[in-house]
Amino acid sequence: MNILLVEDESRVADFIRRGLSAEGWAVDHAADGEDALEHAASNSYDVILLDLMLPGIQGQDVCRKLRARKSKTPILMLTALDSPEEKVDGLKIGADDYLAKPFDFDELIARVEALHRRATGYALDTSENVITSGSLTFDRSSLQVTVDGAEIELSKKERDLLLLFLTNTGRVLSRERILNSVWGLNADPLTNVVDVYVGRLRRKIGAEGERIVTLRNVGYRLN
Repeated sequence: MNILLVEDESRVADFIRRGLSAEGWAVDHAADGEDALEHAASNSYDVILLDLMLPGIQGQDVCRKLRARKSKTPILMLTALDSPEEKVDGLKIGADDYLAKPFDFDELIARVEALHRRATGYALDTSENVITSGSLTFDRSSLQVTVDGAEIELSKKERDLLLLFLTNTGRVLSRERILNSVWGLNADPLTNVVDVYVGRLRRKIGAEGERIVTLRNVGYRLN
């Protein structure tokens, strides 16, 4: 997937860009409205992530100009302005979705994927709430986790971590990606909390924990 990220705050832009790149997506970054319009005119994107508070041309005007050009690229607005009125205004001028800062990174990923599915006409079957992997099951409705039929008690963060692994089986997850997804934007990048929680999770799920492989200087993968 090709993403255009329009965000003037360098720290936030870098956080989002690295997280999206970890998903295997190509990301172009524009730091202001004029640059965003130039990128959109010369490239084809699957989704545009558009901050509202930009130097020069504001995000709302960027959105209006893109729609005036008959661009059908899905636009997800990212902003600290989260009043109902702001959201309604954003949707009325042509945005397809609206996400307030600070946000959960997994929610951002899910919204981007949903916009892409909607644009391409792909329908996701969400009828199955139980994830089964080996002898481990995770019921997303009840949040119950079992191994060989025996329920395992996990904290919220441990469940979030396990769900991240289960929904990315076979994919390498960097420590940064895990930290952003489970602990959020404000987490200390120097903390060892990811390694600590992976260790806890391995112990709690017993033999299934051996499937969480450490890739030195890279991250983790659930096989």
